[in-house]
Amino acid sequence: MRLSIKNILGLVLGAACTLAGAQTGDWPSKPIKIVVGFAPGTPPDIFARLYGDYVGRKLGQAVVVENKPGAAGNLASDAVAKAPADGYTFLYNLSTAFTINPYIYAKLPFDPDKDLTPVATTMRQGLVLIAKPNGGAKSVKDLVTEAKAKPGTLSHASYGAGSPSHLIVEWLKDETGTDMVHVPYRTSPIADIVGGQVDTLMEPIATGFPLISSGKAIPLAFSGSERFPALPNVPTLSEMVPGLSMMSWHGIWAPAATPAAIVNRVNAVFVEASKDADVSKRIRDLNSEPLGMSRAEMAQAVKRDAEIYSRIVKAKNIKVD
Repeated sequence: MRLSIKNILGLVLGAACTLAGAQTGDWPSKPIKIVVGFAPGTPPDIFARLYGDYVGRKLGQAVVVENKPGAAGNLASDAVAKAPADGYTFLYNLSTAFTINPYIYAKLPFDPDKDLTPVATTMRQGLVLIAKPNGGAKSVKDLVTEAKAKPGTLSHASYGAGSPSHLIVEWLKDETGTDMVHVPYRTSPIADIVGGQVDTLMEPIATGFPLISSGKAIPLAFSGSERFPALPNVPTLSEMVPGLSMMSWHGIWAPAATPAAIVNRVNAVFVEASKDADVSKRIRDLNSEPLGMSRAEMAQAVKRDAEIYSRIVKAKNIKVD
């Protein structure tokens, strides 16, 4: 039997429609896995489970969180980049896995731009520049004045080379023409800032706020574009250096070939979760704020942060391997 071109095209289109239906029409028909780039009990894990519970209820399928910590989130990113693009495996990671890691690691086993696609944002929080309680600095102006008077003597701790707590202060140093010694830590520097062994630390507000409230650290400035509501008297960095603003945020990514209909559906549910009263309250109780962006807005946020961070990394020649 001979088939006409018209018949052949009809069969091809029919097969394509059947495949598309199989990919999206009955999705989700089994549990969904979210791979988190950090250990159980860490903020990414906490927020992934919070959103996972909501998404699972809305989609009618269990959402299973799998922790795969290591290499600043790279191990989880690599695992999801190589996972089947069937809508059942997603990545929960810090934005820095896409805005910093590609520039500080010499070689990644995956291409963050080609192998993964942005799906949804979840939350964000600023960082607060704090000073040791027994130091002289009570403001960024005080810090800059002292740093210029004694170049290379004041220290700024961080959570490691290339971390936001490192790069944001490097940005501040460049803009103010100051010289301070960077002290990278493999674990938390909080004990040393409280004990006065280091002079300053750029700390996530979720953990920095309790230190400030208890008088264990002095707040100098907040990294967001607006003042932190619970610290109305603490200025932003941008009030001293216009344009110097950076937030830390979390998001969801999927293997690049995941059907668009599934990715868009997941985005819609995550945006809905960010607007949910209970989810929002639980996020704000952790000194963070819900963040529900469109996929285009998320991609733009990655681009904006990556441009800033990559410029600092290249100027300072920062590498971790």
